Amino acid sequence: MDDRNQGRLTRDGITIHEAADFAGMQKAGQLAAQILDDLCPLVVPGVTTEELDRVITQAVEDAGARSATIGYKGYRHASCISVNHVVCHGIPGGKVLKDGDILNIDVTVIVDGWFGDTSRMYVAGKLGRKAERLIEVTHDALFKGIEAVKPGNTFADIGQAIQAHVEANRMSVVRDFCGHGLGRVFHSPPNVLHYAPFRISPEGMKVNSSGTVITDRSPVLEEGMFFTIEPMVNLGRPETKVLGDDWTAVTRDKSLSAQFEHSIGVTADGAEIFTLSPGGLFHPTYQV
Repeated sequence: MDDRNQGRLTRDGITIHEAADFAGMQKAGQLAAQILDDLCPLVVPGVTTEELDRVITQAVEDAGARSATIGYKGYRHASCISVNHVVCHGIPGGKVLKDGDILNIDVTVIVDGWFGDTSRMYVAGKLGRKAERLIEVTHDALFKGIEAVKPGNTFADIGQAIQAHVEANRMSVVRDFCGHGLGRVFHSPPNVLHYAPFRISPEGMKVNSSGTVITDRSPVLEEGMFFTIEPMVNLGRPETKVLGDDWTAVTRDKSLSAQFEHSIGVTADGAEIFTLSPGGLFHPTYQV
């Protein structure tokens, strides 16, 4: 199987896929989403993150698919599991979940050459009020971003919609990580920022956070683009640091962090979400 993206490239290097490619992405996305659905009853106090990863690894194998993360840049697991103040890329291990822990589980599978990439939040035991509010804001921010997806809008519109919602709720958007293009490759252009890459100065110019005028345009969304939107939101400040294992990213101020991720394709009038939960379990308060 040729794992390269196929189709027309835009001037920004973004692949425009054919209509038939949506079915391949839907199949891969639905497998990833089903695996995360099946984890729901297993995320409880007392379980370890490596036990959850073993279940995911077996589920990928049983489906006749491949894990995109096992072997990726030396990574050895079928998931990333990020607990509490871990922002992303948490490595499964012997950590035992405690009552009230929140965690993001991120899974990417390869089905017939297509990549299905999704993550969502889980709660072990009773959900605390601050964590509940963080999860709610992050979940809604993702869908604010998806609502901005339609041909003619730009990728900056996605980031602006997410940032506006998060900051209106007095939380912060992580700047150090972003969404990405995918299809027959794991990561490809574009980088999907979850914040506005500019602000408008009093003189009406687009400037960055340092006040430098920005002349680069944001790529325009076109039908057939495939990419992830995966905002990471912190209760505290947005800064992160990567630990000595070169994978695990944490909040610098130790504040709680949450993330939700969908893989989507741009349609003629909006977006198709490839990774919708088959059981309606994408939000962790589905049991309430």
